[in-house]
Amino acid sequence: MARQKGIIKLKGTIGDITFYKTQDGHLAREKGGIDASRIKNDPAFQRTRENGSEFGRAGKAGKTLRTALRVLLLNSADGRVVSRLTQAMVKVIQADTISERGLRNVIDGEAKLLAGFEFNIRGKLGTSLFAPYVGIIDRVSGDISVDLDSFIPVNMIAAPGGTTHFKIISAGAEIDFEAETFVSTNSETAILPWDMTATAAISHVNPVTPNSTKPLFLALGVEFYQQVNGQMYPLKNGSYNPLALVSVSGL
Repeated sequence: MARQKGIIKLKGTIGDITFYKTQDGHLAREKGGIDASRIKNDPAFQRTRENGSEFGRAGKAGKTLRTALRVLLLNSADGRVVSRLTQAMVKVIQADTISERGLRNVIDGEAKLLAGFEFNIRGKLGTSLFAPYVGIIDRVSGDISVDLDSFIPVNMIAAPGGTTHFKIISAGAEIDFEAETFVSTNSETAILPWDMTATAAISHVNPVTPNSTKPLFLALGVEFYQQVNGQMYPLKNGSYNPLALVSVSGL
């Protein structure tokens, strides 16, 4: 892979060179590779087929989780969250010590490895929200909750420049990765001023299926706003809104 330089940027294929645009700029690469039918049938590529199968499974699992949290992710995801989450899911699948290679999956893996995953690397929860919180996943009742004691916003939230207000958001999700289905609920506070006035205690309860046998997830985030002439606007279109998985209950 090579980076294109110069004033004129090319797109398409010339000879054996393909020119294309990515988030990293205009790039170029040489055409080539191994014939697909050989990869599919040649015994020498058994490991490649196994890796491809598990990578595909990781991609589907990541998509299901993102869809379950879509309401929150609309304003809290970076442009590479798909690939980053797929990579995280691969690690979950590789932790499966029961299934054969190529058949490893999220259910038999370690879903807890996803705890701490940040959906927006431009604004991480770990460097934005310093107010202590307690996240609880109660499998018996199905309640996925998070509680924050009263705090002073300007002291406990590191907000981007231009912020005048904020909102605390959360979601609980129950994911069936095999069926690619989910149950999810979400909560949010009112839009609160980012100032020296202490907030009230915050308590969110996001119920899913009681006595679930599926992996359960708690996501927590912050949305930033700017008030202009009495109207609230998402700060920089939500580019710096943090959202993270703060608690995960696998099986």
